[in-house]
Amino acid sequence: MKSIQYFSLILIIIILSACHTQSKKATPLTNENQDRVKIVFVTGDEEYRSEESMPMLASIAARELGATVTVCYALDSLGFIAPNRSDHISGLEALKDADLMVLFTRFRALPKMELNYITDYVESGRPIVGFRTATHAFLYENDSSLVSMNNEWPTKVFGQQWITHHGHFDDGKYPVTEISKITASPILNGFEKFHAYSWLYHVAGGNWKLYGDSSPILMGHSLKSKHEMDGNLEKFPLDNPVAWTKSYTGSQGKKARVFFTTLGHPYDFKLPVMRKLSLNGMLWALGREDKIPIEGVNVDLDTPYEPNNSGFGAKYKINRRPILFE
Repeated sequence: MKSIQYFSLILIIIILSACHTQSKKATPLTNENQDRVKIVFVTGDEEYRSEESMPMLASIAARELGATVTVCYALDSLGFIAPNRSDHISGLEALKDADLMVLFTRFRALPKMELNYITDYVESGRPIVGFRTATHAFLYENDSSLVSMNNEWPTKVFGQQWITHHGHFDDGKYPVTEISKITASPILNGFEKFHAYSWLYHVAGGNWKLYGDSSPILMGHSLKSKHEMDGNLEKFPLDNPVAWTKSYTGSQGKKARVFFTTLGHPYDFKLPVMRKLSLNGMLWALGREDKIPIEGVNVDLDTPYEPNNSGFGAKYKINRRPILFE
């Protein structure tokens, strides 16, 4: 009996020690001024629930990187999160002294003053991470002076514009794209082959290729494709890059590191491998790949991540206010 009690006590101590180790905050990652690295997440899409996935990633970045994090949201006049509102994102002034911008927006038409915070950041040559619909982050249909933001800007910054994807099926109820590694990169530390819920975006092949010095690190294979059904695979092949690195040299002459992935379905982020890819990519963009553990960043969740499914209309969670971080 005593041996059983002793074994139970040891087991409890091990479990408590593991929990303590997992929850402790990392030594803060600092910038060249020895300030804590500041990461600003810019959300604003009406389809993929970036208002849910990005705060979750921000909380991990705060815990594991010791970063100061800010999340910017599309808000209504009462201060509630309103993903369908395309003409406003609150809090973008935080980009003025940010060390990293993470962008996940879709077809926004921001007023020039708000847009300037984003473009000024990019032209400064500071690092950038982009998710999925950042290939079509903006849509200016009624302002000819900003039409370059629609296709030219994301192509130069992220490596490609919006073209097409292989189709929606069953509203994202099951994985539709197989993801595999095609090269070695510290961003892929801890990576394992997986199936994603994100319908495969076409970014290369046919008449298209990735822009500039884009270097693919992950490949996606469409498991079900409208283009295959239509007999159009010569133009839109079943295999396409889904993550790559590149650089962008801004107007100030400084070269920024850019990490981009066309993945970003809300259910993708339920997978630890997708969260690792995201956090590893942020460290790489910051030039701190030396801080990426061999097994990848610890992406265990402190609170459940239970997002709504993707979709348009009123499919987002209503009456929610922004999450504020310390």
